[in-house]
Amino acid sequence: MKHINLSDAKARLSELLDEVEKGQTLVITRHGKPVAQLSPATDDRDERRRAAMRAILEMRKNNPPRATLEEIREWINEGRM
Repeated sequence: MKHINLSDAKARLSELLDEVEKGQTLVITRHGKPVAQLSPATDDRDERRRAAMRAILEMRKNNPPRATLEEIREWINEGRM
């Protein structure tokens, strides 16, 4: 986690947001003490996809697989799931 002081954060906000978009988490400090954290926003679509994958994997425990995990991932990427 990268630490940055408040005055630098104000001066470089756009640049810092670019870093956050790439997955970096930043801690903003004031007088050397952490006061805020910038982290990537969560997209609930990602959580829904993970929940769907968990459900599929749970179903596969009790049923013979009809599709490979790779096929399922491809369907998800194509927007079919």
